[in-house]
Amino acid sequence: MRKKQILLTNDDGIRSPGLWAAAKALSTLGFVTVAAPREQSTGMGRSLPSTSTGIIHIEMVDVGGQQWQVHAVQGSPAQAVLHGILEIMPQRPDLVVSGINYGENVGSGIAISGTVGAAMEAASIGIPALAMSLETEKHHHMSYSTDVDFSTAAHFAHLFAQKILKHGMPRGAQLIKVDVPSDATPDTPWHWTKLSSQQYYISTKPVRTAWEQPAPVGYELSPQLENEPAGTDVYALLKERQVSATPLTLDMTARVAPEELQRFVG
Repeated sequence: MRKKQILLTNDDGIRSPGLWAAAKALSTLGFVTVAAPREQSTGMGRSLPSTSTGIIHIEMVDVGGQQWQVHAVQGSPAQAVLHGILEIMPQRPDLVVSGINYGENVGSGIAISGTVGAAMEAASIGIPALAMSLETEKHHHMSYSTDVDFSTAAHFAHLFAQKILKHGMPRGAQLIKVDVPSDATPDTPWHWTKLSSQQYYISTKPVRTAWEQPAPVGYELSPQLENEPAGTDVYALLKERQVSATPLTLDMTARVAPEELQRFVG
C-alpha cells in the first residue's frame, strides 16, 4: 500500500515548536514533507505577496530525536503550500496540515490567519486540509516559547488527520479548522461547531505622535460570551472549554433568498 503523503506548514515559521510537535505526531500516519515560511508570518492570511522571492532553503532540524530535512520558503504560508505542492513534493499530497499555531483562530476574522489561509490555499486546489490552533496567551502569539505545551494539540492533529486520511473530508466541507483550549487533555471532548460571527480579535489604533513614525495597527482579544450562541467555535472553546472542529468551505456566497434580491433591485 502506498504511504500517505502529508504536507505540513506553519505560519509561525520554520522554527516553530508547534510545527515540530505536529510533525512528530503526523509522522506515524505517513511521510511528512515540511515546507514553511522562513520568517514569522502570522496574520498573512491567504496572501501571495509579489515581493516574495520564493527562494527555498534546505535546513536540518531535530524532530523527536531524528534529523529531518525541511524546506524554509521565503514567502507567505500560502506560498509555502504552493511551493510544496508544485515543486518540492514528488507527488500530490493526500493531506495538507497547517499548524500548530500559537493562539486560537476563531470568529469572523479567520481569513486574517496565516494558519487558516495556508489550509484554504490547499483546499482551493482540491486537497483536503486541516488548520490546527492552540489557545495561548497573547504574549506567546509571535514567540517560539517553549513554555507552551503542544502535546495535546498534537494529539488532536493526529486524530483529525487520521480521520481525513481514512474517510476523506465530510461532504460539503473543503477544510477543517480545529481549535484546542489551553487546558485541554487528550480526553477533552471535541464537537463540530460553526464559525462565530463575532470579531474576537479587535484592531487597535497605532500609538504615535506623527504619521512619519513607524506604528503598525495592533490588536486585542475581545471575546464576548454573554450573547454568544451555543454551537460556535468561540462558545466551545471559551464557555465549554472543549475542542472546536469547524468544517469550512471556500464558498462565501451569501445565502440570500430570491425574494430579498428582487426587493433590493425593486
